[in-house]
Amino acid sequence: MAHPKRRKSYSKKMMGRSHHALKQKPFAECTNCGEIARPHHVCQSCGYYNGRQILKIRTDEVSE
Repeated sequence: MAHPKRRKSYSKKMMGRSHHALKQKPFAECTNCGEIARPHHVCQSCGYYNGRQILKIRTDEVSE
């Protein structure tokens, strides 16, 4: 197998890793309930997408 002829310097090594950074996921505000949700996905707190209810969200209330 091939081996590097010269040692890679620190700056060259880090320049090669410049695109390895994690990107922040986009979030938007739900138009129905105002919670933070992913764009183009059903809201996990209210179940609405594009003004229509897609999921029925259960609310488990603890009764004493």
